[in-house]
Amino acid sequence: MSVKSIMIVGVGGQGTLLASRLLGSALLSQGYDVKVSEVHGMSQRGGSVVTYVKYGDKVFSPIIEKGEADLILSFEQLEAARWLPYLKKEGHIIVNTQQIDPMPVITGAAVYPEGVLEAIEQAGAAVVPVDALGLAVEAGSPKAVNVVLIGVMAQKMELSKETWLKAVEENVPPKFLELNKKAFHLGYSHC
Repeated sequence: MSVKSIMIVGVGGQGTLLASRLLGSALLSQGYDVKVSEVHGMSQRGGSVVTYVKYGDKVFSPIIEKGEADLILSFEQLEAARWLPYLKKEGHIIVNTQQIDPMPVITGAAVYPEGVLEAIEQAGAAVVPVDALGLAVEAGSPKAVNVVLIGVMAQKMELSKETWLKAVEENVPPKFLELNKKAFHLGYSHC
């Protein structure tokens, strides 16, 4: 199998690191060579967070260059726009429709731009918009946005639903397991 590249992008505190653990766990369980690199930046202050994941028969580096990502899983619209140049021409970008104001917007120095998703689509990207926050609330907690998005992404990949659910079971604390399984199912059935 040729090497595939996935980027998980978002804002600190959204659960991108759990999402990358779920992805890595699911891929490893199927025998893929997996390399992961996480860049946190000012993640604890709401800054940008990106995780590079490469998998295949043999992977030498986790770093993804511009135009290499087969899929981008974005937890926020502006982060989708920021990382769009990394998407392959035939790649997909799954975008949580939630808007999280960056610090310049919070302080009044800037305004959150309108039409972000439309601009991404006009750039030629295959966009899958998801109200992941709404689905997470339906599952029982707004904190389950990450697992909802993993469920949506699972539809775009060659791994079985059971493989993903096993990864959820292995990586989520028991007291949150049923909530996260419900979040995964809601995301998985979104498309």
